Amino acid sequence: MMASRAPAGSLLAMLLTLAAADAGPLMGQDDARLKAMASWVAVDAPTGYETRLTPQVADAMPGWISDRWGNLVAVVGSGSPRRIVACALDRPSYAASQITADGYLRVHRIGRGSSHPLWDQAFEAQHVRVMTRTGPVAGVVARSNGHFSAQHRHETAVVGADELWVDVGAESAAEVAALGIELLDPITRHLPPWPMAGGVAGPDAGRRVGCAAVATLAEAARDGRAPAGETHFVMSAQEVLGWVGLSSYVARGGSFDQVVVLAPGEAEGGITLRPADSFGRFGAVLASAGLDEVTWIVPAATAPGSHMEQVRLEDATTLLAAAAGAMGVRADPQADWVPAPAPAPLRTSHVDRSLDGTADLLRSLVDLYAVPDHEWPVRRFVLESLPDWARDRAVVDDMGNVMVEAGPERDTTVFMAHMDEVGYEVETIAPDGVVTLRRKGGAVATAWEGQTALLHFDSPGAPTALTGDGSDTSPRWKAESLAATAPPPIPGVFLTRDVADGRNVTSERAWFGMNAEELAARGVREGNAITMYKEGLRLGRHRFVARALDDRAGTTAILLAIHAIDPDELDSKVIFTWSVHEEGGLRGAGAMARRYARSAHRIFSVDTFVSSDTPLETPHFAHALLGRGPVLRAIENSSVSPDRERQRVINAAREAGIPLQIGLTQGGTDGTQFTFWGAPNQGLSWPGRYSHSPGEVLDLRDLEHLGQLIAAMARTGG
Repeated sequence: MMASRAPAGSLLAMLLTLAAADAGPLMGQDDARLKAMASWVAVDAPTGYETRLTPQVADAMPGWISDRWGNLVAVVGSGSPRRIVACALDRPSYAASQITADGYLRVHRIGRGSSHPLWDQAFEAQHVRVMTRTGPVAGVVARSNGHFSAQHRHETAVVGADELWVDVGAESAAEVAALGIELLDPITRHLPPWPMAGGVAGPDAGRRVGCAAVATLAEAARDGRAPAGETHFVMSAQEVLGWVGLSSYVARGGSFDQVVVLAPGEAEGGITLRPADSFGRFGAVLASAGLDEVTWIVPAATAPGSHMEQVRLEDATTLLAAAAGAMGVRADPQADWVPAPAPAPLRTSHVDRSLDGTADLLRSLVDLYAVPDHEWPVRRFVLESLPDWARDRAVVDDMGNVMVEAGPERDTTVFMAHMDEVGYEVETIAPDGVVTLRRKGGAVATAWEGQTALLHFDSPGAPTALTGDGSDTSPRWKAESLAATAPPPIPGVFLTRDVADGRNVTSERAWFGMNAEELAARGVREGNAITMYKEGLRLGRHRFVARALDDRAGTTAILLAIHAIDPDELDSKVIFTWSVHEEGGLRGAGAMARRYARSAHRIFSVDTFVSSDTPLETPHFAHALLGRGPVLRAIENSSVSPDRERQRVINAAREAGIPLQIGLTQGGTDGTQFTFWGAPNQGLSWPGRYSHSPGEVLDLRDLEHLGQLIAAMARTGG
């Protein structure tokens, strides 16, 4: 039987109207409420595994227990009437359905999963948590390399669970077992709480805001604002399988007079009285407890079922007031919301601690945001991270390139990494605040839609490729780079495509919870950089996952090398450089080529070797294996290195005892700008998976060896 909307003039309709009126003054206020709501969105509770996780949540919440099904329960009061106020705590997730011989996990949905057509797709290239018995372990869902798009041009961009592979940094099934991962372990997204202007966003935000309301009502009841009788507050396990946790609680709890359910979010919120027989097997349990209907309260949500489902603050406040009214009490619209305990941190006891120094340096770099023309945060970090001798010699030009020269004036060798990353800029802003994006570099758009978004501001006065040409190297550019600061970014979401008509056209739009006038008042203009949230994580024993490893890993490798050399011991000229605007233009390298290329004997581009060492690629080319050493990038789309230059690298690696691979890949590098001036370009690289996606992966051992190889080549001279 279909649920019927409550008739006009009924008590529930009056409550809904009253709650909406109460919500008005709260619009745009009180970040603490939004943070509390968002904290519930981040709680780990995959369907069927609540008993593994909710006891820790209950331990951190006085007055709550975790029962045998994994329900979180708090009981306040006694006597009659007896009522239940419930929400759905679990969320759609995957279980590890296979552990492959080469160390990947395959997955299958637990239960029905989400009905959103892009729910599976949105996992690609994203960080995940494998919920083992001893704590969560980091993973990333594989994605075809952005640089290999020609190999995938006939594939659909919308994938299902059967096409997903989870990379946990292992090379074999035995290494997966050593991480404590077992068959059937659940897998869920690794995301921070995501409050934004006027609301919250995240996977199943509607159902989790409902649980935030239940926790808040329980706290209010304990503080003396309880209705008459006995109220059971239940955060239900296994809603995805048909409210199994709540049904079991009702079945063994005796008779009840009322059940109020804060349901998962839908596009249109509201209140209905749902007859018990509309709940299938749960309905029979309700009837046995003396209940013939359920008060059903649905929070209004935007993009329900997506990874960035959104609930506005006023709708959350409406939900809270409506639930309180259904209980027989009035909610205080100014009341604080109860936050959730923080999820367990990712377990890292398995990582190789000898790699901590390199991992920490790399993490510091990848956690910075710097799309082309907005590289100032990385430039400042590079300048601050140089050894004293190099910091004194460092030069910054009016485009923002960084250069450090050392050694006598002969046989010049240039090492170059780039500081920018792929991303977007504001192109236009519609009156309603929807931002149309301009792509910066080769971002894999399908891995960005429906994800977190951050809108960035630049530091006033910092050099930028938008205005400079590289000819001005006055000291003020270095000073202003070191002094650069900017306002914090604005959080939002990347919107998903309109899938109603079945078109496979990726959306490149974003929303930040404000209209055009409000954005303008915050200083948002055309050209502001837009990225997504990122976090560098250790993966398995030796690996690392993050967005922008291309080319923060190259930046790290040159920093490692420059700290390892003594400039007074160099036999020839060496120039260490970090360029701007490599992605989509090589503009910074072009300026440095005009300055250095006539006198340079060679340039080494320190950049990714885009590897086919993934289950989604053919190994017939670019098959450099992670963990087997850095790669001599001999052939790429835009250059081929001379045999003599290759042999120099091979000899230096052999003499230093550094493992070295050699190969051909796709893509181009900064050094191409030098070749037309007569300086051969040779790529010194690390093998990397899932290029130009939010989940790039490398092996830290390769990165350390790459730093050693750069230092060895600097000492080798001409």
